[in-house]
Amino acid sequence: MTAYVIVRAEVTDPDQWKEYAVAAGPTVAKFGGEYIVRGGLVEGLENHEDDGKRVVVVRFPSMEVAKEWYSSPEYVAARELRKDAGFARFMVAEGFEG
Repeated sequence: MTAYVIVRAEVTDPDQWKEYAVAAGPTVAKFGGEYIVRGGLVEGLENHEDDGKRVVVVRFPSMEVAKEWYSSPEYVAARELRKDAGFARFMVAEGFEG
């Protein structure tokens, strides 16, 4: 079943975050992932806690593959670039297949 990695991030160092994004992109592709949402305008509709935060959604073939990607050596190295660039919350959720 398809899975989605959902990220809410508060970027404090845009230049460092860009380095992370450049490094992370190829790791997503290597695991069959596809960016569905990557940045852009975020506007809260209810409980506006996410206004101004960055949102990223990545579709993976399965929950297992998403978790393999997250713990892969390639992505762990990319995450090191992110650690001083802001704060991010990651979650993975199974998608609906109808």
